[in-house]
Amino acid sequence: MRINPSILNCDFSDLKGELHKIRNADWAHVDVMDNHFVPNLTMGLPIVEAIIEVSEIPIDTHLMIEDPDRWAPQYAEAGAKSVTFHAEAAAAPLRLARELRSMGVRAGLGLKPATPIEPYLDILDEFDMILIMTVEPGFGGQSFIHSMMPKVSRTREAIDKHGLDVWVQVDGGVSRDTIEIAADAGADTFVAGSAVYKAEDAYAEVDHLRSLVLGHTH
Repeated sequence: MRINPSILNCDFSDLKGELHKIRNADWAHVDVMDNHFVPNLTMGLPIVEAIIEVSEIPIDTHLMIEDPDRWAPQYAEAGAKSVTFHAEAAAAPLRLARELRSMGVRAGLGLKPATPIEPYLDILDEFDMILIMTVEPGFGGQSFIHSMMPKVSRTREAIDKHGLDVWVQVDGGVSRDTIEIAADAGADTFVAGSAVYKAEDAYAEVDHLRSLVLGHTH
């Protein structure tokens, strides 16, 4: 069970300090948005490079961008240990996943809420993680879409059936109220943004979220 706080809602004027607050998390989740694939613009390669330099934990980059076939390898080169690109944006997802893995990073496949997992069930072993969005990607602070849980369960069942070591990540509206629901459905990697950075003590909130999912088994 991994807790990967999203820094989307952190204080960007103090990135080093904000990353230090979540040093007890498993990964730091960094949302890259290009204002094309999603209706928001966050940060690009130079900021991610700066984050990688000062973060005490590995970086899990979530590329909500067009043309990840071209851009994703650059995030791997920059030092991100996990690079997730979107199924809806990649021209050749299998080729891209293999390229990322050949660079020694974890390759993740992201699915928007309306994108089914079924077309990817036969190639799950090509990825290290499947990210099931539990909000429409683009903005932090949205509420959790409960109807995504059957998709999480179908993904988990297929992974277990084939004995694969593929993580199932949920991202969007993950909080104290929803994290156990996602764990029950089969998720093992949880991206919490507002829940962590709007808490009085981000460090303590990471520990609290972890304690809620520990002891949950699929």
